[in-house]
Amino acid sequence: MVAWADPGLRRAVRWVAALNLGYFGVEFAAALAIGSVALFADSIDFLEDASVNLLILLALGWSAAARARLGMVLAAILLAPGVATLWTAWEKVNSPVAPDPVALSATGLGALAVNVVCAVMLARHRATGGSLSRAAFLSARNDAFANLAIIGAGFVTALAWRSAWPDVIVGLAIAAMNAGAAHEVFAAAREEQRSADLPEAGGRG
Repeated sequence: MVAWADPGLRRAVRWVAALNLGYFGVEFAAALAIGSVALFADSIDFLEDASVNLLILLALGWSAAARARLGMVLAAILLAPGVATLWTAWEKVNSPVAPDPVALSATGLGALAVNVVCAVMLARHRATGGSLSRAAFLSARNDAFANLAIIGAGFVTALAWRSAWPDVIVGLAIAAMNAGAAHEVFAAAREEQRSADLPEAGGRG
């Protein structure tokens, strides 16, 4: 309970939520402007990260059992960008126009900067808040890797393969990474729930 009362954790989560919400607008606009599956997937992921961190902020100070239940909900939320990405990728395959590689890489570079800042702010708290802080840290960490892939897709499109496929492949990879993060968060939440149930079971015995 002491970790969740830490004003440093509250401040970090508040900043991360604000940064994610702000860059969602930037990246979503860029995705629509150049028709990028990868940027669309990543922009929805920014919105999801903002939602996750706002929910975490609300849950600071809750019991371990309540945090575990919310952690399971957040695991489901982590899957949402993947579903949206699959639909966008399908539409892109049917209309395979390559996005502008310079805009793709530049937007990805901005996203990388935002996510590195968020990951650094959350790294010191990832082991102290159970599944909730783990969800926030995993989101920021995975997004940083995804942004590197987006930047790479822009270079590949510009220099080697003028096609929609590098963008589509990266978008699908982001969806798969979100699915893996969802599994990790759900597993952490289940473990937290089991730990919370142990004292209760001992009391009944």
